[in-house]
Amino acid sequence: MKKVAVIGTGNFGLALANLLAINNEVFIYARREEIVEKINEKRAHKGQTIHERVTAVNDFDLITKECKLIFPIVPSSNFKEMLIQLSPYLTAEHILIHGTKGLHIEVDINSVTQLNKSEVLTMSELILKQTSVVRVGCIAGPNLAKELSEKQIGGTVVASRFNEVIVEGKKALNSNIFRVYGSNEVLGVELASVLKNYIAIAAGMLEGIGYGDNSKALLITRGMAEMVFFGKAFGASEKAFMGLAGIGDLMATCNSKLSRNFRVGYQLAKGQKLSDILSDLNEVAEGIKTIKVVKLLAGYGFNSPLADALYKIVYEDWELKQGMDYLMNLPVSDDTDFFTHKDS
Repeated sequence: MKKVAVIGTGNFGLALANLLAINNEVFIYARREEIVEKINEKRAHKGQTIHERVTAVNDFDLITKECKLIFPIVPSSNFKEMLIQLSPYLTAEHILIHGTKGLHIEVDINSVTQLNKSEVLTMSELILKQTSVVRVGCIAGPNLAKELSEKQIGGTVVASRFNEVIVEGKKALNSNIFRVYGSNEVLGVELASVLKNYIAIAAGMLEGIGYGDNSKALLITRGMAEMVFFGKAFGASEKAFMGLAGIGDLMATCNSKLSRNFRVGYQLAKGQKLSDILSDLNEVAEGIKTIKVVKLLAGYGFNSPLADALYKIVYEDWELKQGMDYLMNLPVSDDTDFFTHKDS
């Protein structure tokens, strides 16, 4: 068996390590020695049973010497710091496939009124900037960690400019319970995996105030339109948004209480304070930051009424009803205005 590595012991990192262990020997990197000891001795962490072929370590030198293929699964807020520590051990021979559904912002978003495109990096772009690694990809899709940990059937996309990265990702992860598809639309796949987070917050709000399936369908469809508008403004193809990382992940996170972002929206609708919700969550809800990032990038001309309404609710203390009224009174556009129409 090959040896592969996962960096990060969050719920998704643990679930991914278990999936990788079906086909490989796996190292999982933890920052804290007590977590390393717990995983190796008790074979469990965060409610997940750990596969016998998974070994926890606290040694970047070891995993980079033993493993050509590495999966960093770290929140976006910690990703750059992790890369700075990891970079001295990496060479051009390594392949990194990240699973972080967030963006790296080069400036403090709380101290600016607008962002430049150059100040916003996907995790793939950050890896290329901070390390010597060239063969970079991402994994994205409807991958709710709890369901994966229960060995429920699922699927994902490995996206990269390099076919070798896709092939290696498929060989490492594809199994009779986990289907792995490939895509060269890496920018679109990464953006889709980020943008669906704030739409999931809105979906949680709808459920929290008692709205049903018609409302949810409207939200998901127009949310998808917003994702495509944003992607096109940043040079991504609409094609990436139509697959597992786009509509697939959007459907999962907008319909599941297992989604952190969905739960944030639901609890906001129930009157809880955002600071209390995030404090109790114990994990990162990337959608809260994404709402502000989309707002600060509005100068690039994409259409984002849902993000605008969420910004007013989350950051300007609008009532939910104000946000709903704002959205429902906007001019109505063409049903499929997010597609590029070509005359035949």
